[in-house]
Amino acid sequence: MPKTITITGAAGQIGYQLAFRIASGQLLGQETTVNLKLLEIKPALEALKGVAMELEDCAFKALGEVTITDDPSIAFGDSDFAFLVGAKPRGPGMERSDLLIENAQIFSIQGKAINRNANKNIKVLVVGNPANTNALIASANAPDINPRSFSAMMRLDHNRAIAQLAKKTNTHSSQIKKVAIWGNHSTTQYPDITNSLIGSEKAKSMLAQDWIENDFIPRVQKRGAEIIQARGLSSAASAASAAIDHMKDWELGSSEDDWVSMAIPSDGSYGISEGIIFSYPIICKDSKYSIVQGLDLDKFSLESIKASEEELLEEREAIKHLL
Repeated sequence: MPKTITITGAAGQIGYQLAFRIASGQLLGQETTVNLKLLEIKPALEALKGVAMELEDCAFKALGEVTITDDPSIAFGDSDFAFLVGAKPRGPGMERSDLLIENAQIFSIQGKAINRNANKNIKVLVVGNPANTNALIASANAPDINPRSFSAMMRLDHNRAIAQLAKKTNTHSSQIKKVAIWGNHSTTQYPDITNSLIGSEKAKSMLAQDWIENDFIPRVQKRGAEIIQARGLSSAASAASAAIDHMKDWELGSSEDDWVSMAIPSDGSYGISEGIIFSYPIICKDSKYSIVQGLDLDKFSLESIKASEEELLEEREAIKHLL
């Protein structure tokens, strides 16, 4: 049966990358037909028309229909998967609270449209920043959809952490397992390698604590800014790749001997306040996710996780009147 996939901000750099990767079968496989619904603001519809033309010219085996629109009701009609990429970027002099409120308006509208028009079992991934709180806003405006259907992307941070470990230890990324990113998709996130393995070795036994705290963690936290400085633009291809990793594992299952990082509604695990979208180490199976339980967290880890939780509570407070 064909699957309907919605991408917002689809003419932007991340949305553009996503559309072609999904249409080529990277998300659900070559044998599953996907119908794409691409949403943009009215001024970008002409550019989006060009995206649709290019998709047509690829003659992808897995691609069915392509719909372009500026109407959220159409974009989320019968949607099985949604990638919420489009968001207002932070401008010069704009406070984070201002950014939250500006984006709250966008994600409130989209949440309502999902509630009215989408498949009730939809899986929603918020990519547009501030992703965790945008996911909370969208979910709050979709009362008929299970809150567990809404997630925010931490997979890019997760992949970045793996890449940094591989580079430092001169190993391949496939040899690194059980990395965890806790908290918010911001510079307060906590990249945690307490339980990580490099091959069969404990990662922490191979690395100096000084490097972990003063090089590895800040590098992962600030990698996005580093790329902007080098490229002049924010991450696009790596973000699209991570978004597909996230949704593919959620739908089809993650590796049995590994875990992934997803920002999901907190259920109180590890003492994190309920009612925020918080990143945990996750295992995906049978199209569902579960939090890895029973991990021992040292004082440094607990303090780092608490700092990210506090930031998310502040963000929720800033937009609570819109929830």
